[in-house]
Amino acid sequence: MAIHEFRFSGVSTTGEPIRGIVFAPHRRAARRRVATLSEKHQFRPDRVEQRHTYVYKVRHPNGQISRGQQKSYAAEEVAHALERMGLEVLNVQRKLLDLQLKPPSTDLVMFVRLAANMLRRKIPFDEILNLLIADTQNNALRQVIRDLSSDLKSGMDARQAFNKHQHLLGKFTAYMLGLAATGGNMPEMFDATARYLERKDEFKKNVRSALITPAITFLIAIIAAVWFVWILTPDIVGLFKFSGLDVELPFFTDLSMVFAEWLDVHYPWVMTLFFGSIVGFILYSRTLRGRYLIHRYMLHIPYLGPLLHKLNLEVFCRVFGVLYTGSGENQEVMKIAAEATGNTYVEHQIKTITIPTMMARGTDLIVAMEASGVFLPMTIARFRTGAESGAVGESAKEMADFYEKETSLKMQTVLESIKVMIAVFLGIIVLYLTILSAETAMMIPNTSDLLFNAP
Repeated sequence: MAIHEFRFSGVSTTGEPIRGIVFAPHRRAARRRVATLSEKHQFRPDRVEQRHTYVYKVRHPNGQISRGQQKSYAAEEVAHALERMGLEVLNVQRKLLDLQLKPPSTDLVMFVRLAANMLRRKIPFDEILNLLIADTQNNALRQVIRDLSSDLKSGMDARQAFNKHQHLLGKFTAYMLGLAATGGNMPEMFDATARYLERKDEFKKNVRSALITPAITFLIAIIAAVWFVWILTPDIVGLFKFSGLDVELPFFTDLSMVFAEWLDVHYPWVMTLFFGSIVGFILYSRTLRGRYLIHRYMLHIPYLGPLLHKLNLEVFCRVFGVLYTGSGENQEVMKIAAEATGNTYVEHQIKTITIPTMMARGTDLIVAMEASGVFLPMTIARFRTGAESGAVGESAKEMADFYEKETSLKMQTVLESIKVMIAVFLGIIVLYLTILSAETAMMIPNTSDLLFNAP
């Protein structure tokens, strides 16, 4: 859900003006948050204004006219800011359709990767943002970077500045970048975030190639087969019956006719069940319980399930390795790493078993990880070695690198296996349709019918 920025103002009990900013999905939620703040800090709220995008038209001192857009709480504020720049304001109005479109994943990956590379070259972060504003082509991402630059220059906390854009950047990305901007290992955390986004983008492309393309091919093959069996074959057989000829149907043709007759009677229920199942699955997958069960059973899919499991653990280990401090208070680190996996089941097991086991019972990290049931024996063994040597963070990073190499190699094998299975399925359908076509082409009416109908 999109998060909007609201500015509130009020008066304290001593008569002093109060002003602040809250973030909420809509105005009603913003008013509730302001009311909570007013009760806590003892002030009377006055106004709550939402930040909108305004389009403007200005004339430069040389006579050139230009247009642009700027976010603000009021059109007057935009006009005053432009006038202070020595521009003649011709028009300022609120943008009618202010959609907050999420930037493409490739652009987001490029933004984080370029920032990480420039940070390693010791370029100041504010200068990096200015360079990326000019270099970014996507309007949504450019506006995010422009807002980040403005908020950081105005003194806003880095975490707050990034978290206000989490609906566009992603919850984990916004958290990591905000934490990096306030920490001492900024280049390393940006680099880890970039690797996470790159692996996530690569994984989506591989899954799309492995599942979506074969699924479309499978669906088209099914539609073609049903059309041939349900529509074309009965029409061919019907030609003989229309001519009054008695034809003995071959095995596959007779089987197809039985299926076609069954569909003629039951197709409304078949169509309703088919499309209802698809819609029901989509709606159920959007619920918390649905995502939990789907993500749980995804890990048990032949060939693909173990690969998905290791991809989830790779992300967990990489994030945990970057954020781990060794201070003994790493429950928040485990929580963030669990959320980064993108698997609701893995996240649930770590949050409800591993973390409470560590906090309530005082159990060490390894035993708590074993209790969750989502960590593989190799992962636990490597973490145990790291705990004994005092290098848990380094062990997590090494485990992430190992899983990255393993999954990259196995992904190609899985893709080839899926392609082979789809090819076998298509071959069976083509073989069946070929036999059916040959049977219908070679059907011969009874000789007695030919003699009876002869002139």
